[in-house]
Amino acid sequence: MRQISIVSVVLLLVAGCGGRPTSEWVDRLKAKDSADRLHAIRALSERPAEAAVVVPALTDALKDVDPFIRRDAACALAKLGPGARPAVQALRPLLKDRNHGVRKAATEALKKIDAESVVKAGI
Repeated sequence: MRQISIVSVVLLLVAGCGGRPTSEWVDRLKAKDSADRLHAIRALSERPAEAAVVVPALTDALKDVDPFIRRDAACALAKLGPGARPAVQALRPLLKDRNHGVRKAATEALKKIDAESVVKAGI
């Protein structure tokens, strides 16, 4: 029985279930591979308690050349809710993004982060 427990713990750690530090996910937002950046965005969206670090990193991701990165960064900020208020100024220009998905995600993010900014933007 003890061997099963040890094997289970090792498998969890090898599979990445031990968790990565937030700083590592923030660094991965600068990866060349967009799949790595998307994975980092999704991981960071699950860390509202670390909004002081996560929000600026996700705000920078709103400027990415890849529209999927911009869209997912906006969705992640929406998931953080009012804690992502510092990102409001960076989200507003995305309301006019060429990509429909990015525009929609920015609109939803502004609604969830700051209802007052939605009224000002005329959404």
